[in-house]
Amino acid sequence: MKKTLRILLLAVFLPLVLLAGGLAAGAWWWVERPLALPADRVDFVVDPGSGPAAVARKLNQAGIPVHPRAFALLARLTERDTLLKAGGYEARRGDTAWTLLDRIARGQMSQRQITLVEGWSYRQIRAALRAHPDVTQTLDGVSDAELLERLAVQALNPEGLFFPDTYVFTPGTSDFELLRQAHAAMQRELQAAWDQRAEGLPLATPYEALILASIIEKETGHGPERTRVGGVFINRLRTGMLLQTDPTVIYGMGEAYQGRIRKRDLQTDTPWNTYTRAGLPPTPIASPGRAALLAAVQPESHKYYYFVSRGDGTSQFSTNLAEHNRAVSRYILGRNP
Repeated sequence: MKKTLRILLLAVFLPLVLLAGGLAAGAWWWVERPLALPADRVDFVVDPGSGPAAVARKLNQAGIPVHPRAFALLARLTERDTLLKAGGYEARRGDTAWTLLDRIARGQMSQRQITLVEGWSYRQIRAALRAHPDVTQTLDGVSDAELLERLAVQALNPEGLFFPDTYVFTPGTSDFELLRQAHAAMQRELQAAWDQRAEGLPLATPYEALILASIIEKETGHGPERTRVGGVFINRLRTGMLLQTDPTVIYGMGEAYQGRIRKRDLQTDTPWNTYTRAGLPPTPIASPGRAALLAAVQPESHKYYYFVSRGDGTSQFSTNLAEHNRAVSRYILGRNP
């Protein structure tokens, strides 16, 4: 009787044990098996509020083969289902289903970067954001006024409000979020420069310093001369001379500028034409970098009122108009005095 019972128990339970063992082995193999990725690195985005099944669908859409139900079960059994974090991630050759699940639960997001170049206009910044494949576009159709309202900024336009730098972000970050970060960076840099300003400058506000810095940024490609160029403009502002700087004329021309300025362009009045209007223009004309900001508030003290390009990236500075005309004759007209 006992022998018969043992045989019966073995006949009933042994297959169940073997089946359970087989299922466990199969599950372990699935969890630890490297996924067949379509490339060495595959980007994917986890949307806010996504559960394990939704994440699995996102993985499949990106070409990463995981079984949605098995992935969701793995997340629940390991208590990772409530820890999944939205953001941009990267699957790498050799990753397993468990590797990806743990990476998402830990929030180990992949990173991208975009560089906003010193001297870029707001139009160029927006173009760079639109061209970046990992930036989510949310500002199409949004006016400048709406953007400024969202940034809680009181300004005539967004020009010059975004600090040129390299910004690291996760794939799927919005264009607005990157602009928000760049604006916050410019606020910090501008305030830091303003706090170090020299005494007696003819600049009433940090925004005026920003405007001047943008002109300095566009006027020189030779870094060591920035403070000297800044000193020229400060001297002119102090004495009431017109700034007469070509980059402001170009900015005021907008799309009409085709690579060169004619005499009639210098005489055509716009709010930014410093040949026809005294003082600073109403807004910046580009995004200045840190060196240009400092040059605006810590200009070199000298007696120069003029400068002209030598054609090699440096400038010839003059204290009076006669000297300046001789420099123009030499470096622009190619005549030896």
